[in-house]
Amino acid sequence: MRYELYYWPSIQGRGEFVRLALEDAGAEYVDVARLPKRGGRGIPALMRFLESRSVEHPPFAPPFLKAGRLVIAQTANILLFLGPRLGLVPKNEASRLWAHQLQLTIADWVVEVHDTHHPISGGLYYEEQKPEAKRRVADFRAERLPKFLDYFEQILDRNPKGTNYLVGKEVSYVDLSMFQMIAGLRYALPRAMARLEPTHPRLVALHDRVSARRRIAAYLKSRRRLPFNQQGIFRNYSELDT
Repeated sequence: MRYELYYWPSIQGRGEFVRLALEDAGAEYVDVARLPKRGGRGIPALMRFLESRSVEHPPFAPPFLKAGRLVIAQTANILLFLGPRLGLVPKNEASRLWAHQLQLTIADWVVEVHDTHHPISGGLYYEEQKPEAKRRVADFRAERLPKFLDYFEQILDRNPKGTNYLVGKEVSYVDLSMFQMIAGLRYALPRAMARLEPTHPRLVALHDRVSARRRIAAYLKSRRRLPFNQQGIFRNYSELDT
């Protein structure tokens, strides 16, 4: 299967969670919007897909994945589809549902991270909602961020002895997504994360374990891995990280 991933070409965003799964599995895929326009790809290809009336199950927004005749949207839904096909989730139904549940929780977390810098509207610039962002991020740093970290740390702690991953004994797409959360939060809120990481050693170790995986390590060093920037979900504004 040669997968086609459709996402914005200049940010990691929600598409990065899908990229990490494809990269770790060594899957054959193309990042359509990052390809040259002259080949019928690039942003125009993404927009044509969004505006097409011939797609049976049209996506609301990127990311979406084309797999043969299937078009799958929503990050957690894409990973639910890819997990068994890429060997990134245990085979039994209970484990697959558990992985999906955890991924949906991560999706909630991603929304809250985004809202630290855009608490009023995604259609306004950050500079137009600074006072509200400062209030929102203060609550996020003090209450919500520790709550999410505590939850996933406890899952790792409760897992059977010798289990170093969130779902089962082998790496899953949820572990790859957790790596991305830790990496992104270190970029966006380095001071807050420096305070919280010592009390979440299992999550830190999981991040390090994932980053050392052969294909992930190669991906992180490659040009395919877009850098964090001020247009994505994880943004670094010093005034929000006090």
